[in-house]
Amino acid sequence: MAGKFIKGALVEFMPTFLVPLPNVIQFQYNPETMTHTWTQAETSSAKEQPISDPLAIRNVPGESFSFTIMMDANDTIADGSAVTAGLAQASGVYSRLAALEMLLYPTNAFGGGLLGSVSVSASASINVGGGGVSASVGVSVNTTAASRSVPQSQVPTVLFVWGPGRIVPVRITNLTITEKLYDSTLNPIHAEAQLSLKVLTLEELNAISGQDPLNEIAKTAYTYSQGLRQTLALANLANATESIIGMLPV
Repeated sequence: MAGKFIKGALVEFMPTFLVPLPNVIQFQYNPETMTHTWTQAETSSAKEQPISDPLAIRNVPGESFSFTIMMDANDTIADGSAVTAGLAQASGVYSRLAALEMLLYPTNAFGGGLLGSVSVSASASINVGGGGVSASVGVSVNTTAASRSVPQSQVPTVLFVWGPGRIVPVRITNLTITEKLYDSTLNPIHAEAQLSLKVLTLEELNAISGQDPLNEIAKTAYTYSQGLRQTLALANLANATESIIGMLPV
């Protein structure tokens, strides 16, 4: 009996009132093909003193993935658990699509104010629900001039899991959804999603501001996958043949 295929997935941690919870977007079907793209790392700019070494670079090369995943509600209704089948019957693949779409939104887009500060003369009092729960909000007073910092927002760090040998932190750079079939209430029941993922390097992960609950795990995942790549590259030495080695001028 053949072993069960491991399914690819995207993982993020969603902030809640208590603790961040993992949101695992498992692929219903693994993509049949995937494009793994590398771009050469930067060399020094023209403004800087020219580098004599033509192989010198500033950092590691850029790495990205692109692929298409398919979703079908009818298969989930037929083969899924009672919970997933019920969800698919009620909303088709809309919940899966919504989970993918939210990876492009700032983590605090609908749950709080954007990061930043405003220094103005203001004071407010909020009464919640008439139940006696109130909060007083005050911000600092600047009598000379009002100063504002540019608001910032941040998309979540996401782990791309493609088997035990490839777990890397990524940012979703492109998402194109093609909805193909609908149910009677116009929920999509069959769709394809084209995804482009940019792998985040350790340098980029160190530059992430705020308290991203996935940041330390992302660093560990990147280091693990890079170490495995180096190990497999060394294992490739076993493929060296005497005929090729004999042609080298050494």
